[in-house]
Amino acid sequence: MADPITVRHRSLDEIMNGLDLVRSSPRGVGTLMLTVRRPDVGVREVLSVAELDPAVGLVGDNWNQRPSSRTADETPHPDMQLNVMNSRFVELIAGPDRDAWALAGDQLYLDLDLSFDAMPAGTRLAIGDRAVIEVTDQPHTGCAKFADRFGRDAHKLVWTDEAQQLRLRGLNARVIVGATIRTGDTVRHLPA
Repeated sequence: MADPITVRHRSLDEIMNGLDLVRSSPRGVGTLMLTVRRPDVGVREVLSVAELDPAVGLVGDNWNQRPSSRTADETPHPDMQLNVMNSRFVELIAGPDRDAWALAGDQLYLDLDLSFDAMPAGTRLAIGDRAVIEVTDQPHTGCAKFADRFGRDAHKLVWTDEAQQLRLRGLNARVIVGATIRTGDTVRHLPA
């Protein structure tokens, strides 16, 4: 899927009226609602089955080809292998069409509380039977593409203090244990 999908931009009032649903996301145990691979710039592939790998992140994704301004040599940042977003928030701003969710540019969409309180850096999550990812301290922020796709109100909102605390724009993670993951897999916090 390339970028031809357009999303009706929700007003700030519409988004704010739906935030209680996002705030009530489950803590501790949730669900993998969507996995999206980005094989090239502007291209999204919605996957029902995917492979996570500690060396490359989501297999077939172009993370390992993207330079990062956050590394001294501009190589891909190892703590930014995966972008993870709350599925309730993306549905609030993009609607129920999963192809529209993919426009956010994240790879994993979880029905799970991603807030700083629920998931500080170092939190490990098991996905399915074997895969394990770890939340990193690298911030995940909205960009101009996010504003173009979901509207200025959604973009402005993700920069507010509450939105930052809730991680409405999502979080960064890295793969600890690679394995196959599937839409519908249980996602659970692992003990520290």
